[in-house]
Amino acid sequence: MKPINKKALIKSIAVYVIIALAATMHAFETHLFVVPNNFAPSGLNGIATMVQYKTGFSIGYMSLLINIPLCIFAYFFVEKSFAKKSLTFCAAYALAYLCVQKMGLEEFRYYAGGHNTMFPVLISGVLLGFVYGTCFRLQGSTGGTDIISKYISKLNPELNFFWINFSINALVAASSFFVYAQPDGNGGLVYDYQPVFSCMIYCFVTSFVGNYIIKGTRTAIKFTIVTSHPDEIITDIMATLKHGVTKIDAIGSYSNDSKVLLICVVNKNQIVDFKNILKKYDDTFSFSETVNDTYGNFKQIKK
Repeated sequence: MKPINKKALIKSIAVYVIIALAATMHAFETHLFVVPNNFAPSGLNGIATMVQYKTGFSIGYMSLLINIPLCIFAYFFVEKSFAKKSLTFCAAYALAYLCVQKMGLEEFRYYAGGHNTMFPVLISGVLLGFVYGTCFRLQGSTGGTDIISKYISKLNPELNFFWINFSINALVAASSFFVYAQPDGNGGLVYDYQPVFSCMIYCFVTSFVGNYIIKGTRTAIKFTIVTSHPDEIITDIMATLKHGVTKIDAIGSYSNDSKVLLICVVNKNQIVDFKNILKKYDDTFSFSETVNDTYGNFKQIKK
């Protein structure tokens, strides 16, 4: 029998605990900021929110009805680990939301009452963006359209599933125009675009924050340098910035002169120092690019 790797087991448990905590945060965010202000969030959770508004059927139960079949589907047709993490999130979210509904948190709920309505939208969007990004960095999801997108991406990696999420969110936003209409007192209804705009802004903020977290904060700058002074530049970079350099032989297509191509990735706060090094050498050309994330032995040595 293979011995249990305790370190890996603890790490795996920690991942599921973090996902469950993120789901709990999402439940509080939905109950405190979304539901009191009559707008639908993004994805299938937006549909669950509108169902609760119209029928009183809890978002917690609706979330389970939607996501359990999707998670089972993901287990067999997407990836087992992804499915289990997604199910953990969905189950924790549903349980947390059902508990939050019974906790009597009325004094903590944000009722905009038609004034400063963007505040709850922005707050809830930022919180869900954090939850969304955290789950994806842990190779899980928040269920719903995330699972659908993951499956389609597996079938066709080149297909941009942005349009799938966009279509569902557009449907939710458009439906909210009719769902949140208010009686006018004469048997008719008063329609308002505010729920539509709130849903759109919520989706944008969530995507922005979520993508920022998914990409990570370890952005860096890659310099590509063509020079006749490779050894001197490498020595300066290693002595001043403590970074290694990749050295490649190159030939200029215009002059057919032999050159050397240097590639170096540095921290954002080292850009000025790097440029100052390059200024010391003639016959040197360079350009830089932003690197969204770095992997391996990359440390911010110079603060």
